[in-house]
Amino acid sequence: MTPFAALHHADAPLLLPNAWDHASAALLAAQGFAAIGTTSLGVAAAAGLPDGAAATRDLTVRLARQLGAGPYLLSVDAEDGFAQDPSEVAELASELAAAGAVGINLEDGLGHADLHAAKIAAVKAAVPDLFVNARTDTHWLGDGVDERETVRRLDAYQRAGADGVFVPGLTDPARVTALLKTLDVPLNILYSPAGPPVSHLADLGVRRISLGSYLYRRALGAALEAMADIRSGRPPRGTAPTYDEVQALSAQDRTS
Repeated sequence: MTPFAALHHADAPLLLPNAWDHASAALLAAQGFAAIGTTSLGVAAAAGLPDGAAATRDLTVRLARQLGAGPYLLSVDAEDGFAQDPSEVAELASELAAAGAVGINLEDGLGHADLHAAKIAAVKAAVPDLFVNARTDTHWLGDGVDERETVRRLDAYQRAGADGVFVPGLTDPARVTALLKTLDVPLNILYSPAGPPVSHLADLGVRRISLGSYLYRRALGAALEAMADIRSGRPPRGTAPTYDEVQALSAQDRTS
């Protein structure tokens, strides 16, 4: 079992924050997070590109190369693999692993489950130690009503070799509990401020809790709040790293 896989089987679930650039990853690492993921929305939006449209393959690989040598375990959000050909997805996974990534998140986008399973199998054949987190979007893009479809897809992904499965949008504790009974691999849930807190998800048996694009969106929201305060003549709410602290992040990277 790799160190990253082991984090999914520890006493507490893996709380995985998602970064979108070097500074955000470095700041999160400084807070003691042993593993950090990336967010495809943050990477795409920061570059003025759409998320989920296979427009950020090169940016994703470039970011992995920037973050792969960091003092944390890196998992990369790779949308659907940026390709429909499983061999091309496996090639991407090999590039990410060479950059230092230890995990990859692959979403099905409610496409054919058999194709997504083939992508997972191709990645595991090419890079056996890369942790594949297989995501289904039955709750994210669909209505999530037919849990049999969620189970069917996740079963196919497990059989294809997925190391973990991810169901963003699933927040109902009873449904989480029912789904866990059908799984042989760790379940990843996307944190939602409106959903169960981390402690409750842990009690249910969830083994990985991701933040997705939440931190990126909160950062944008904090910037808007600060400008609203400044415009109104009020001191900005909240705190921010100092100029010197942010500069030190880059200096530390150059000397590491």
